[in-house]
Amino acid sequence: MSEIEHAVAARRLFDGEILHDCAAAIIRGERIIDVVSRNRIPSSLSVHALSDSLWLAPGFIDIQVNGGGDVLFNDAPTPETIRAIAQAHRRFGTTGLLPTLISDSPAKMQRAIAAVEHAAATEPAILGIHLEGPFLSPQKAGVHDPRMLRRPTKDDIALITTKRRSATLVTLAPERVDADVIAALTRAGIRVALGHSMATYDETVAAMAEGLDGFTHLFNAMRPLESREPGPIAAALESQDAWYGLIVDGIHVAPAMLRLALRGLGRPILVTDAMPPVGGARDTFSLNGATVTVRDGRCARGDGTLAGAFLDMASAVRNCVRLLDVPLTAALRFASTHPAQFLGLGDRLGRLLPGYRADMIALDPGRTEVAASWIAGVAQHA
Repeated sequence: MSEIEHAVAARRLFDGEILHDCAAAIIRGERIIDVVSRNRIPSSLSVHALSDSLWLAPGFIDIQVNGGGDVLFNDAPTPETIRAIAQAHRRFGTTGLLPTLISDSPAKMQRAIAAVEHAAATEPAILGIHLEGPFLSPQKAGVHDPRMLRRPTKDDIALITTKRRSATLVTLAPERVDADVIAALTRAGIRVALGHSMATYDETVAAMAEGLDGFTHLFNAMRPLESREPGPIAAALESQDAWYGLIVDGIHVAPAMLRLALRGLGRPILVTDAMPPVGGARDTFSLNGATVTVRDGRCARGDGTLAGAFLDMASAVRNCVRLLDVPLTAALRFASTHPAQFLGLGDRLGRLLPGYRADMIALDPGRTEVAASWIAGVAQHA
């Protein structure tokens, strides 16, 4: 049986680069087959016409999601947990994400990778896994359990590089791995990012020469920018090949520093670093045996250490516009097109173009609130 074609039309359609007036995405199955003016929609098609106050835009892709809906991926790395997290973030426009495992044991890593691969086979929103650690600097551990931090073994590399259908992103500290590890990971198609690191500028540049091109939550949990030791921040900002995640919540990084990052040569990616309370009902959760509480928008332990973020992607886009004076179209690009490109999925996700998967949101541009979403052409329900 042939797949039914239908159209979603809007007064404004942002395709990831261009803002079109009075346009529609024509969808067959899970893919967009054309983007046309509204007056060129075939009369035979059913049309979902958005309110004139809403934009149609690419769905958000979040590459750093620790939890949501009152569940933490580390606590139970199962397909059921992954589905609950994805559902919690869906209402905020996230149509693709990487469940993120905070530094944990080899056994937990293996379970998490298997769970993501299982979930990705049936859930199009699950694009892969982000292993944030455990190959991190103890000096920049943040809320990662210091007992879990270690150097990678041959078994770790074999596990991470096993061929799979979905994407894998690894955050590591370059100074904590042997010289050939980053090259081995990138040769296998793994995306490698620097994070929780005390790497020097020279160590960072050497890691980038081996294939590292990502920077996990730039500024946070890494060697600071200094006059005689510029560290990883300078290396990221001066490289056209760098992709850097930014937590734009007004808490993790001062707006002035974020505006500095936007003037760099690298390409920004909005991330949430979301914890269980996002899309949930509780304001506390446990992490490594410590209670974390959300208060005034901050996720923090009792000692004041930030523990992830109480942030969703729609709010990240809104903050990007309001705090950083970024045009909405650019903020949307940082939340969709850029992460898709970073993951190597830029030819099928992050844009509203023929041949791309129909991952879309209906967005109120004034309030930056999501009114509806579609994943692989299917309308979603919060």
